[in-house]
Amino acid sequence: MTPENTSAVTSHSPNALLSVEQEIARACAEAGRERSSVTLIAVSKTFAADAITPVIESGQRVFGENRVQEARAKWPALMTAYSDIVLHLIGPLQSNKAKEAVALFHAIHSVDRPSICQALAKEIEAQKKHPELFVQINTGEEAQKAGVAPSDADAFIRSCREAYGLSISGLMCIPPVDEAPGPHFALTAKIAARNGLARLSMGMSADFATAIKFGATHVRVGSAIFGHR
Repeated sequence: MTPENTSAVTSHSPNALLSVEQEIARACAEAGRERSSVTLIAVSKTFAADAITPVIESGQRVFGENRVQEARAKWPALMTAYSDIVLHLIGPLQSNKAKEAVALFHAIHSVDRPSICQALAKEIEAQKKHPELFVQINTGEEAQKAGVAPSDADAFIRSCREAYGLSISGLMCIPPVDEAPGPHFALTAKIAARNGLARLSMGMSADFATAIKFGATHVRVGSAIFGHR
């Protein structure tokens, strides 16, 4: 076992999840929102099942993974043991993984190009499963990041609906690491509002309280729960 995996197995304590829950509750109260309006996604990417199980036992049921292949290796057994698990794909999706993604995940946060729309539409029809779909917005227009440019967002969302028959639930963003996240969250919320989208996947361990202030309905928290990878 590598040192990283060793720390992953031992880093979680029930207090870590409780601290995150308390911070979410505080942020909701400050924003005048109900705690129930925010879904905590515990990001379990790179962590093995024996690190995830204590978090499940502490009461968490919604989890996020970055890669289809990694999730396929560990989650089916966990989802058999805990039938009320809800699994979100929060990382990039390749078209050739769409079949597995639709089969395994309850939500996909990385819809960002026509080829993905086409692949998802095909699998949703074939499998008769309807995961929640989030369009990823590249608010910083960073070349190394996936996502739709803000200026293209309205047309892309319309295309998802009209050309591919996809039901889009919301938007996701990952602000640039070297910029204040607030303006990026505000921009994402503005795009969502004008497109009639109620769900906002925004905020990670370092900035989820800020994201809640700007209307996040889903926050993706990894290291604050599991420890550093």
